[in-house]
Amino acid sequence: MLPSLRESLDGDEKELESSEEGGSAEDRRLEPPPSSHYCLYSYRGSRLAQQRANSDDGSPSGTNAETPSGDDFSLSLADTNLPSEVEPELRSFIAKRLSKGAVFEGLGNVASVELRIPGYQVGCYYCLFQQEKLLPETATMDSEPNSSEYVVCFLGGSEKGLELYPFFEHTFRLELDKYIQGLKNNMNCEARAGENHIQSYLSSWFEDVVCPIQRVVLLFQEKLSFLLHAALSYTPVEVKESDEKTKRDINRFLSVASLQGLIHEGTMTSLCMAMTEEQHRSVIIDCSGSRPQFHNAGSNRFCEDWMQAFLNGAEGGNPFLFRQVLENFKLKAIQDINNLKRFIRQAETNHYALFKCFLFLKNCGSGDILLKIVKVEHEEMPEAKNVVAVLEEFMKEALAPSF
Repeated sequence: MLPSLRESLDGDEKELESSEEGGSAEDRRLEPPPSSHYCLYSYRGSRLAQQRANSDDGSPSGTNAETPSGDDFSLSLADTNLPSEVEPELRSFIAKRLSKGAVFEGLGNVASVELRIPGYQVGCYYCLFQQEKLLPETATMDSEPNSSEYVVCFLGGSEKGLELYPFFEHTFRLELDKYIQGLKNNMNCEARAGENHIQSYLSSWFEDVVCPIQRVVLLFQEKLSFLLHAALSYTPVEVKESDEKTKRDINRFLSVASLQGLIHEGTMTSLCMAMTEEQHRSVIIDCSGSRPQFHNAGSNRFCEDWMQAFLNGAEGGNPFLFRQVLENFKLKAIQDINNLKRFIRQAETNHYALFKCFLFLKNCGSGDILLKIVKVEHEEMPEAKNVVAVLEEFMKEALAPSF
């Protein structure tokens, strides 16, 4: 299972080999398309649910609360691609959550739901949101003129993928929260233009949120190491002669693969400026031909090793596993940064630790990038800055061709 970000930030070493391997070919086979369903419900809340949601501790008052009925509560199906025989099961599950006041507007939740078909548990993301204008399908004579509430559910995964449920919760929940904002915009567009974009948007959630990483891996294959190197080093990337979907996938990959949010924001800004000012400037990806071509791109052994980890599952791989490998790539990079920073602190007073720093940079496979990161971070620390300067000289000598 994927190690936590907190553990990686503390510099704890984790065994990542199992994640890099990606399992057997059978385990990596894609689930059939019906594994990604959606449901959209219109919701009218009860006073009971509102009281519980606004309670001091926010917890339900009882474990055996029943779903309200009549004028106090309404949960009506607006749209779905879920089989009609199992949709009531999902509606009952959501109704119980709503009645307990356990759902808050704009904040998605992820739960494991067992449905009669397909006969096992699936991951379910659900989110309550408000909309100023009602959908035509849900508007009635008694509807409030200003706003209405909706609950959207996205169901994905399978019996084999259930072990990734905690990973789905922590990785994709925030991205699906953003996706809900796009849904609200589509609903506004439909209200103005009378065009039905909502069904297409809802049915595309799996392709738009979960699958971009997989598509990028399949697109670049062995050249993926260039993209990993650009993401890790904060090198700007320009995509040329590409369709919008491919460009969006590449930018999404770069955003997810970067260490943004895992290292100090000031360090990230300074590193971006430093990489932009370097001679190579931006990496260019030319998509005009049958296969993308890179210009001004760099790579190293670290990125090449992780590229191979992606390719191990490239043929029909599970999209969730591709994202897990990418998260592990970032965690290993953070661990290496923390180890190098610890060695640098020791090297300020210990010459043997300085030698350990050099050996680590030489053998880790990403010494070129790590040295740039710690150089920016230690710019205002004289002693550590001197250590980094010595390491730079050592690395130049080590990389210089011998005659």
